[in-house]
This record gives sequence, structure tokens and C-alpha cells, in this order.
Amino acid sequence: MNVALPALIVFLLLLPGFIARSRFKRAERISLDYSPFGQIVTEAMLWNCVFHPLWLLGAAVLFGHVLQPLLLLELLSSDPASQARAIQGIARQFSWICAYFLSLYAGAWVVPNCFRLAITRFRLDRSGAGWFVPWLRFNQAPWYYLLTGADFDQDQQPDLIAVSAIVNVAGQAVLFTGILDDFFVDASGSLDRLILSQVMRRPLVADKEDSSTVADDLARFYGVDGDYFVLRYSEAITLNIEYIKVDMDVADIPATAAAAST
Repeated sequence: MNVALPALIVFLLLLPGFIARSRFKRAERISLDYSPFGQIVTEAMLWNCVFHPLWLLGAAVLFGHVLQPLLLLELLSSDPASQARAIQGIARQFSWICAYFLSLYAGAWVVPNCFRLAITRFRLDRSGAGWFVPWLRFNQAPWYYLLTGADFDQDQQPDLIAVSAIVNVAGQAVLFTGILDDFFVDASGSLDRLILSQVMRRPLVADKEDSSTVADDLARFYGVDGDYFVLRYSEAITLNIEYIKVDMDVADIPATAAAAST
């Protein structure tokens, strides 16, 4: 008990920081976090330095409960008599201590999620947004920035993202191209598969000529039947990403079509 109880108390005190860190970051790997141990602990301690003072201040202002350092030190000591006195003191305040930790854990879950949504919504993490970008950027999610256009300003955000990939089909290089609908990563954070729509393909040898027209370019491709095409990244030899911005206003389409028909 002399060793287990202080370890349990330290764990309960530090747990909010690790919860907050895990909810704030955007990491594409889902199996293991390969961040350096020192970085993980430092980030968790910084979150703890934010949450505990705020919750202690709220408990003092709203409910009149203040931290008792002597009680905490006795609880962390290895002296059985000191631990017994501390346990009796906690028993007299058990209800509000439980409320403190339960609300703290809930806040450590909710608040970082709200921060992350705000960063994504207002694009505070995009490249070139300001000096604070290194602090807000999700460095463990490179595919997120590449395949969502998150690095663009709001007015320059692409309407479509086209993906072209060369795949070896029966010993022949075939070029697949389509509109990106979604993407998935595997447990280690590597790109696993791309979900494409409006997919066309052609043999790579049927490349365009310098004098080819748009009609000639389209004739080189033929459509792939189906609503969605699953492209596994492990089978792609090369991958090309094109961000497409549609500048034409929808209100101008009828007038443009009428002018073309005349």
C-alpha cells in the first residue's frame, strides 16, 4: 500500500494531461504513438499545468473548496500513519473530490476537441498562416494536408482534388485518374487506400502528343464502370495530386451554354 497508493495518486493527477494531448493532436497512425517519450510527457505536463489551476480556481470561486497541500503530501508519503490521516481527510470530502476529477477528465476530453475543431474550421494551421503555425500544425498527419487541401486559404480552397496514379496491370503500366472522394490510412499511419469517383484509365504508352487537341486527349481514356474506385496505395507506382478550383459561377452557366449553342 505504501508504494501503490502514491503511484495511483500520481497517475490520477497526471491522467488529464495525457487525455488532453491525445484529443488535441491529429495523428494518422492509430496503433502506436512513436513520439519521443520526453515529448509525450512534456506535452502532457503542459496540459496539466493548464487544467489543474483552472479547475482549482473554479472549485475555490464557485464552491469554496481550496487545495490542501499538506493532505496531498501526506497521501504521497510512504509513512502509513500519514497516509491513514490523509485518507480520513479525503473521506470527509469524498463527494467534491470525485466531482473535481470526473469534471476534470471530461474537460480534458472536450476542451482539446473544441480547440482542434476551431483550428481546422478557421484554418489556423495552414502553411503560411502566421508565426504560430508550428504550434498548431498537426505534424503527424501529412496525408491530411496533402489530400484535403487544408493548406489553402478559405477563398482558395480547391473545389475538387484529382488523383492520377500509375498501376501495374498484368505487366502493363496503366494510368488511372479520378476525383478523390475519401482516403484511409493504416494502423502505422501510412496511406492505405484512396476512394475515387469518375475514374478513367488508359495505357501509359498512349501518351498525348504535342499537337493533340482536347478531344484527342479525352479519346485516349475510357471510363471505368462503377460509382467508386478503390485504389490501394501499395499498388500505385506513382501518385499525382491536382487541386482544381472551379471559377465559374453557377448563375453564369445558363448564359454560357446559350452563347455556346448560338
